[in-house]
Amino acid sequence: MKHEAQALPLFDEDTQRPLADRLRPRTLEDVVGQEHLLAPDAPLGRMVEQGRLVSAILWGPPGCGKTTIARLLAQRTELAFEPLSATFSGVADLRKVFEAARRRHEIGQGTLLFVDEVHRFNRAQQDSFLPYVEDGTVTLVGATTENPSFELNGALLSRCRVFVLKRLDDTALGTLIARAEELSGRELPLDDEARLALMAMADGDGRFLLNMAEQLQALPEGTPPLDTSALAQQIQRRAPLYDKAQEGHYNLISALHKSMRGSDPDAALYWLARMLDGGEDPLYIARRLIRFANEDIAMADPQAVQQALAAWDVYERLGSPEGELAIAQAVVHLATAPKSIAVYRAFGAAQQRARRTGSLMPPLHILNAPTRLMKDIGYGEGYQYDPDTPEGFSGADYFPEGMDRETFYHPTGSGYEEHIRRRLDRWSALRNKRPDSAD
Repeated sequence: MKHEAQALPLFDEDTQRPLADRLRPRTLEDVVGQEHLLAPDAPLGRMVEQGRLVSAILWGPPGCGKTTIARLLAQRTELAFEPLSATFSGVADLRKVFEAARRRHEIGQGTLLFVDEVHRFNRAQQDSFLPYVEDGTVTLVGATTENPSFELNGALLSRCRVFVLKRLDDTALGTLIARAEELSGRELPLDDEARLALMAMADGDGRFLLNMAEQLQALPEGTPPLDTSALAQQIQRRAPLYDKAQEGHYNLISALHKSMRGSDPDAALYWLARMLDGGEDPLYIARRLIRFANEDIAMADPQAVQQALAAWDVYERLGSPEGELAIAQAVVHLATAPKSIAVYRAFGAAQQRARRTGSLMPPLHILNAPTRLMKDIGYGEGYQYDPDTPEGFSGADYFPEGMDRETFYHPTGSGYEEHIRRRLDRWSALRNKRPDSAD
């Protein structure tokens, strides 16, 4: 068939192998979704053009092409390709690879050592790469789904360039579907909406997409196009990428926090849904909402922390899924509330001043005098009871003797803090009228 003749340079027709393996790109130009690294004017593209490959870490989500790129880099730069998996390899395997690479190096042949899941090697194993990378015995290309700055030794990381691979977008996934259809000679039995749903189910993972496509290709010839409901019955949705102990956890809580800070309730609800869908503990989210209410809203809306506490209480009483609605309500309240970090800044400034001033005693007039001796030496002398003053405000100095009065709290004009600011301005004016004021 005509389309089969055209497909031969790109595809492998061995039907006994998985579709994802048969469609594995044979050249760097066939790799989809990573043009920002592989284009002729991109970092890896320039290295390949110059024939000078440096040790590198390929950091990206599953199914974005890390292994394929490493193999094709070795092919293009004429390096021997030595693959290892950190999950299944130990010190003995490393020694064998290093010895083989050393022998090649002696006769002028380079080695590209590809280590999949490189972050799974412990510190000592990672350190063992260093002398071989430094003297050029191997060009190390490590692949990881985890943030290298958290998972790799600083010494190893400093000797490698980190390249960030992207999750495959709809254009790249559409290309993979088209290749799968070209290889099989027939379209996947999907209507237009189901085709879009299939790409959404893949969640940027090209390998997972092709595995689902292979399941659909196994359906009998003549199967009518599936709609989204029928597709969901045929295919299991991919679990979202979310590791509660790793970077995904911190990325999404950061996204939720900043969406609320930016007063965007829609984005905040989206990130909340992503976290819950990924299996995050709702009580962890509730605790973060309380922190946000105190840190980012505070006196601009004193009810915000009450809403956050109520969401925690409701979830503990109702559990999931009903209690999650209370958390969502709190998220919307916090996102739409006026914002102020005036208290946060004021407390930080007060802490710094307290550390600098050491153990200064409070002024005697605000100290209680439970004994005659304490009264005789001036404890409580001259204290004014504010509710008994004409203005309900005495304007007394409550700072230690020898320390000038300082203003730490500067309320904003946001929300309830506008009322507080006017009140403080009035008290400041009254204080300045006192006979013993600095003015």
